[in-house]
Amino acid sequence: MKLALLLFAPLAAVAFAGYLSAQGVAQSLPKPPSSRIEPVTETLHGVEVVDNYRWLEGDNSNPERMGQVTPEVGTWTDQQNAYTRSVLDSLPGRKELEAKLRPLMEIGSVSTPAVRGSRYFFSRREGTQNQPSYYWREGYKGDSKLLLDPAKLDPSGLTTITWISPSQDGKLVAYGTYKAGDENTTLHLMEVDSAKLLPLEIPNKTQAPDWLPDGSGFLYQNLADPKDPYSGRVLFHRMGTEVAADPVLFRQFTKEENEKLATTWGPGGSLSRDGKWLVLVYWTGTRSNDLWVADFQQFLATGKLDKRVVTVGQEANSFGYVDGDTLYVQTNLGAPNGRVDAYDLRASESAWKPRTVVAERAGMAIQSVSIAGGLLAVDYLKNAASVIETFDATGKPLGELKLPGIGSAGLAAEPDRTEAYLQFTSFNYPTTIFRVDLARPGAEPELWERPPVPVDPATVEVKQVWYKSKDGTKVSMFVVHRKGLKLDGGNPTILTGYGGFNVSETPAFSATMFQWFDAGGVMALPNLRGGGEYGDAWHEAGMLAKKQNVFDDFIAAAEWLVGEKYTRPAKLAIAGGSNGGLLTGAAVVQRPDLFGAALVAVPLLDMLRYQNFLMARYWVPEYGSAEDAAQFAFLNAYSPYQKVKAGTAYPAVLLTAGENDMRVHALHARKMAAAMQAATAEVPGAKPVLLWVDREAGHGQGKPLNLKIRDAADQRIFFMWQLGMLPNS
Repeated sequence: MKLALLLFAPLAAVAFAGYLSAQGVAQSLPKPPSSRIEPVTETLHGVEVVDNYRWLEGDNSNPERMGQVTPEVGTWTDQQNAYTRSVLDSLPGRKELEAKLRPLMEIGSVSTPAVRGSRYFFSRREGTQNQPSYYWREGYKGDSKLLLDPAKLDPSGLTTITWISPSQDGKLVAYGTYKAGDENTTLHLMEVDSAKLLPLEIPNKTQAPDWLPDGSGFLYQNLADPKDPYSGRVLFHRMGTEVAADPVLFRQFTKEENEKLATTWGPGGSLSRDGKWLVLVYWTGTRSNDLWVADFQQFLATGKLDKRVVTVGQEANSFGYVDGDTLYVQTNLGAPNGRVDAYDLRASESAWKPRTVVAERAGMAIQSVSIAGGLLAVDYLKNAASVIETFDATGKPLGELKLPGIGSAGLAAEPDRTEAYLQFTSFNYPTTIFRVDLARPGAEPELWERPPVPVDPATVEVKQVWYKSKDGTKVSMFVVHRKGLKLDGGNPTILTGYGGFNVSETPAFSATMFQWFDAGGVMALPNLRGGGEYGDAWHEAGMLAKKQNVFDDFIAAAEWLVGEKYTRPAKLAIAGGSNGGLLTGAAVVQRPDLFGAALVAVPLLDMLRYQNFLMARYWVPEYGSAEDAAQFAFLNAYSPYQKVKAGTAYPAVLLTAGENDMRVHALHARKMAAAMQAATAEVPGAKPVLLWVDREAGHGQGKPLNLKIRDAADQRIFFMWQLGMLPNS
């Protein structure tokens, strides 16, 4: 599931007898550490903008390395962290809550397997393991053999194995590691049978490679400079040669070549399973890319790479998959809900025209396409729930896969077989992996793995409702609670969302949420504009100048929950991370009266300066940039940091960030915390504004279990405190 969903999932509550007034505690809290005010005044497109906390960005003296932590910023952050710890750790029931959450978060997990020949590779996390280990089997029912244990690589639990890529015969496996959430992945190589580590390392954020059929080499992607997120490239490594000599097949444009495209998402590549064809992509925006295909065998023989254009310069997403000599392209070009075209790679370029094999469908948005033994499996969303249908090579429908219910499904398929593995989850259905035969879509799926859960999913009721946003647009929302819940306006409720980057928010299981439900709590997940639940048009309606639609959709969801007597503002908490942190930050400053508490996790908040840090120029096609006069106008209209007003009674806010975050700079949370703490300083009985900057984490990826449990307890106790659910002190 997407980050926003993962962020709210640990927020389960525990029912306690008695209550502690959040207002009373707030009045007795010590004041947060002071933050000096050093105004920086700029005139942007004729508008004066004052930034009181620019210094909290860090050292900006080097334009290529913006935002390096200075000693003063480090000291200030330590003080804020100490303050937050003192507040959260002193709350009644904090230790007991963590102890109750721990066994629920120690529930195991297993991934769908990657199948190579007769070997099956998968990950599993059991019990107290901080990170998943990787295993392999000979045959799908064979005994599991340990392949990689991250605890042996790093007993601290901070090292993550982020991916594995077995060779096609299953004799070798490449795997990637990074530490403390920095996502700076290094590729390693080992022999499977002997578990012998081979003397090959490829650093610099290297992604999972595609192997040649004979194992003689692989295609991979990384950065030329790990400190430069705009230096992406696609390379080929031949086994037994020096990495430094690996030829670069495709790379990011430089600013001199194309300033606009130099800071877009950049290049990527993949090999067909038979090693004959290379598919290349260049991301030109969050909803557009260019696509080419090339004869890779010709490159191996001659060193020359001739790219054939599939689509260039179109405002559309197109993804290519090769089966034999057919290129299948999943595209939304002229089809907002998506379709699948086919190209004959044997045809001359002049006669090279696509034929549609899977036409666009009303009310069903294509999420992904898989090739499996000459068949196509198309994963749709219908009303934000999964439908998977199979087709033959001509596009003839063969039927839908049988799913356990309404929920979220993902398919792991291989081009050389119709055997595939289905992962299914829903709010009231534990994540389960099934073995399926795509040639028999109507057959009953075979259970492969389902970790046991210590809760009863049958106690929970799931509803999908529709409500109207500010402009009259109908928006869908999942509402989850225990059966028989009384709608009296008094139920503590968590509203979460994302609304951006074509990300689809769909049902997912969390055992920790069941204690929240047992305590009378409600969870709500709206499918906001900006997401991909209803196709490209839904995404487009929540980006750039239309971003306010996302916030309006979210606020309207909160108003619906209050209006339908699920909850009331004092009992309503909101949670979101990353782009979802922008969402909750905007909601807090736009409607402070509507919420009792907010989690604003790893957020973007200063939308006038975000593009200057880390990899954030990737997101200019999604958000816009204040460097452009027209885009400045709409960014300035909603940027949460600039909208904080002194003397406002804001809800309680917990801001979080990761110091090793390579995506969203911690400056956003730091500056917002300082501004909101100052704004509430003179408000009687003001609710607290807390900041937690994790010194051993990044954007959230790869965080070890022990830190996840700590964070879950922190976030949960904060909400329980503010929503009146704490035990008497």
